[in-house]
Amino acid sequence: MHTLYSLALRFCCPLRQLRRSSPPPPPLIPSSVPASGASTPWCVCGMEKEREDEETEGRERPEPLTDVERGIIQDTWARVYETCEDVGVTILIRFFVNFPSAKQYFSQFQDMEDPEEMEKNSQLRKHARRVMNAINTVVENLHDPEKVSSVLGLVGKAHALKYKVEPMYFKILSGVILEILAEDFGECFTPEVQTSWTKLMAALYWHITGAYTEVGWVKLSSSAV
Repeated sequence: MHTLYSLALRFCCPLRQLRRSSPPPPPLIPSSVPASGASTPWCVCGMEKEREDEETEGRERPEPLTDVERGIIQDTWARVYETCEDVGVTILIRFFVNFPSAKQYFSQFQDMEDPEEMEKNSQLRKHARRVMNAINTVVENLHDPEKVSSVLGLVGKAHALKYKVEPMYFKILSGVILEILAEDFGECFTPEVQTSWTKLMAALYWHITGAYTEVGWVKLSSSAV
């Protein structure tokens, strides 16, 4: 009986291991450099359904903003948005200097290392405006959760399917945004304001990564940075 049991384990264990194993993570593919025949880092298929459900269930929804916190965010953002392009450029330069691997998605300035050269680059400034306008749309619609979810869902799906950006970069960018706001608007960026903005950044990241999960993004096992 013991021999039969050992044979059964020897036969079944490899099958169990096969079911648990996930497909090997493909390399990051910059949108500007399509690789012929290369697989994209996302897939939607029946075999992924169970794994996606487990990931969705395991995602803890961030704490919702209170009415007071929404007001704080909108008040401080009004000041930030007065010079939105300059603030956005500062954010992107800090982001790309500290995390240069993020530049792989931008063929127009992926080889730039000099912050002054980045600051003058028209494409970088254009992207800075796009980032700030997206945040502005969210801030203006904090009273409408469905609108916020829709906007961020579109952002997430575009970056997953079209640009194939590793979602970890959104978390990194959120930290850079908080860092720059605290430095440039320190007189009004009190601990209470910081807490409100931290909660907003967590909500943004949650919605965006939710869109990644929805389209079947396969997480990369290695660090993006």
